[in-house]
Amino acid sequence: MQWTDERVELLKKLWNDGLSASQIAGELGQVTRNAVIGKVHRLGLSGRAKAPSSSAPRARKPARATPSAPPRPSMPASRSNLAFKPRPAPDLMPAVDVAPLPEIDNVVPMGERCTIMELKEYSCRWPIGEPGTEEFRYCGARSGTGIPYCGYHARIAYQPVVDRRRDRKVASGR
Repeated sequence: MQWTDERVELLKKLWNDGLSASQIAGELGQVTRNAVIGKVHRLGLSGRAKAPSSSAPRARKPARATPSAPPRPSMPASRSNLAFKPRPAPDLMPAVDVAPLPEIDNVVPMGERCTIMELKEYSCRWPIGEPGTEEFRYCGARSGTGIPYCGYHARIAYQPVVDRRRDRKVASGR
């Protein structure tokens, strides 16, 4: 598509009339919004004045108060269903010599939880808590060689494809 003098003049007129780059692209045809923006920039057309807002300052959101009680440790999403018992997937993950899991208890000792700055090469990188909050940590337990998670979290993260498909069929009712 060539920018002819007529198309450039129409672009300038539509731009000064306040049309958006998308609207101008639609009017001109065979040109994209980005092409219009680029041409406007190369022509040095002035930016648009924004609509004046009210003179009253906007109200700020109140700052969050610090909690008075110590924060309760958050649980991984997998703890919401205590009947869930992950099965190891030896075909999808490297062999990890791990003791059997307790049936329900998935409590990681507080001493093992660590921040991103405290993670070591052998630390489990399973996130615990809400990212962006001060309480957010990683599991921190010893991870298996070549995998980023400890034995328990590896069993949750690495599920055999056959089991995932079967679980999906059961959930959809087929």
